[in-house]
Amino acid sequence: MFIIQLKFSDNRSRAKDHMAGHKMWLETWFEKGVFILSGSLQSCAGGGIIATDITRDALERIIAEDPFVIEQIVVPEIIELTPSKCDARLSFLID
Repeated sequence: MFIIQLKFSDNRSRAKDHMAGHKMWLETWFEKGVFILSGSLQSCAGGGIIATDITRDALERIIAEDPFVIEQIVVPEIIELTPSKCDARLSFLID
């Protein structure tokens, strides 16, 4: 499982120009079952995504296709997490 932080860069003001493409990119990977959660980082710092059932190499290629990354609006950071305990509602993440 991966946690992806997309932190705004100095080009943040250009986000509105590429928001539609970013949302389409997100939707593509939700439909393919790779992304299972996304949202905004508080204090308007950027966004976050949780991805599962993918290799780091494949995820890096996907992240590189995000219009926000291409246009250097955000700087991505990928954190790999190996879950070992969870609430029963999230057991699918460990199975």
